[in-house]
Amino acid sequence: MAGTKAKKPSGTSSSPSTSSGSCITKWISRLAVFFLFLAGCSWLDTIKDRFYVLDPQSLHELAQAAIAAAPTPTSTSFMVDYIISNLTATYPSSTIALNHNSSEWVFNNAGGAMGAMYIIHASITEYLIIFGTPLGTEGHTGLHTADDYFNILVGEQWAFNPPNLEKEVYPAGSVHHLSRGSMKQYKMHEGCFALEYARGWIPLMLPFGFADALTSTLDYKTLYYTVIYTGREIIRNLLIFKI
Repeated sequence: MAGTKAKKPSGTSSSPSTSSGSCITKWISRLAVFFLFLAGCSWLDTIKDRFYVLDPQSLHELAQAAIAAAPTPTSTSFMVDYIISNLTATYPSSTIALNHNSSEWVFNNAGGAMGAMYIIHASITEYLIIFGTPLGTEGHTGLHTADDYFNILVGEQWAFNPPNLEKEVYPAGSVHHLSRGSMKQYKMHEGCFALEYARGWIPLMLPFGFADALTSTLDYKTLYYTVIYTGREIIRNLLIFKI
């Protein structure tokens, strides 16, 4: 009605300056958390070597010994058993937990490549697996915060890393070292199996190993067993280190 004054809305609204100050405070807090996270990661990176048990040179020599002892160049099962027996004799159970159940093979899809793997050892700073396929496969290595050592047991692996336009060839008995922060295209040429050793912060590598199952293959059965086996071995080694 005419002459009636409009009621003022209840409550008070924040002034532009107050809202701006609140927003700045939030961003400062977020940046502080981010830089604290980076500082924590940098510190952790300086102490990771104290948790290493295995070493690349010894594993390379072990892979070569397994090849030399095998009755044929394609006796993968023999080589796996040889490696497990040697590791068990070399490292006491109070130092490292090893998975002796060589029937625990699971498919592995990562970076577009498909093969199968058997997890021998896994901790927060190391993993040791047998990976390969008799059919051949190729894909992207992934970009990781860990060094990866591919000790070829059977067959041959090829790799490509531009701007070098020549293929790298790794026959049985050789080791392909993928240093942390680098990536390549690789191919397990005409069937290949390898003893793969990674050292660094292993949990940061797991998303690469799980991504294809979640977004492409939808093979949740394989993902389930991969998580179970990996988690079990990491926990067993955490108990040994008491961390």
